[in-house]
Amino acid sequence: MRRARRARPRGAGQASGKRSGEPFPALYGISDGTFCNWTARFGGMTVSEAKRLKTLDNENAKLMTPLAAQMLSQAAMKEPVSKKSRRLP
Repeated sequence: MRRARRARPRGAGQASGKRSGEPFPALYGISDGTFCNWTARFGGMTVSEAKRLKTLDNENAKLMTPLAAQMLSQAAMKEPVSKKSRRLP
């Protein structure tokens, strides 16, 4: 189910740069959509939870590369061999 998109997440005022007067995304040169996605994903996390998530993502990436190569080779084996083979002159 698709979630509603907001220009800014609720509570973004606390994370904005109040000292400089600029909104938080403008300070770091990111778009409002990126900021909204990040706060939706990491908003309620503590630092230790974010570190754990990062290590799990790295481990997942290391495991996915050999798996993708294996799946690709299996897909190549399943392709039917053409009945008409080309003869080389």
